[in-house]
Amino acid sequence: MAHEKVAGLTRRARYEAQQRRRSLIIAATSTVIVLAAIIIFVPMAPGWAKVQQSFFNGDVLARSFPKLLEAFTVNMMIFAWSAPAIAILGLLIALARDARSPALFPLRIFGAAFTDIFRGVPVILTVYLIGFGIPGLGLPRPWNSPYIWGSLALILTYSAYVAEIFRSGIDSVHHSQRSAALSLGLSERQVMRDVVLPQAIRNVVPSQMNMLIALQKDVSLLSFIGPVEIFRQAGVFKSLLANFTPYVGAAIIFLIVTIPATRYADYLMARQMRDRS
Repeated sequence: MAHEKVAGLTRRARYEAQQRRRSLIIAATSTVIVLAAIIIFVPMAPGWAKVQQSFFNGDVLARSFPKLLEAFTVNMMIFAWSAPAIAILGLLIALARDARSPALFPLRIFGAAFTDIFRGVPVILTVYLIGFGIPGLGLPRPWNSPYIWGSLALILTYSAYVAEIFRSGIDSVHHSQRSAALSLGLSERQVMRDVVLPQAIRNVVPSQMNMLIALQKDVSLLSFIGPVEIFRQAGVFKSLLANFTPYVGAAIIFLIVTIPATRYADYLMARQMRDRS
């Protein structure tokens, strides 16, 4: 019987390996066919020569790429100081919405209003309202800087989304764990700090990674209120050279950064699913 069982498992393993090989062959073949079709048929379009000259000009890309990389450091700086602020504010809003004491009911109302407002208003509109509105008060330098108020607009908007992700992580911790911790004599604050939050934060890491990727891209929206980051720099080159290739160069830089981050977020989500199964 043991031999038959081992043999059965061996046949099953062999069958699964064959299916994997078959799937890989089909996937590779279909990918090659699609790529070949693109390479062969797209250049046959009547306007391909003009499109190639306007969007895929190698000389323009080589001329503009170093400056685009330099401008991308502005994106990274805005991202670097906005991301921690978003995480902290988002967590505080989530905790406010989870407050259970009747005396803290105003905090729950504030948290709900905050998330409703900043999730309901488009990011670009928030950037315009804050980025132009607050400096319009006539504040002295450096408090009229578009870097400050543009960053604040991103922080407020993304904090609303991050707060909801944190809140979903808090709700994912079974209420029986709260009850067990309270029965051991822990206070509500200790239960949240030592029992609920460690599990909640671990549960939402993949989702928060996706928010970081979205934030990295949306930093470019600040170009509309003044900062010369990569999108605005690409626009400058487009005007100077009468060519759209700098936008393609900016897209390449974003892809170099975001694709590895996206794959890492997918890996975290897959690992989380395996751990739960």
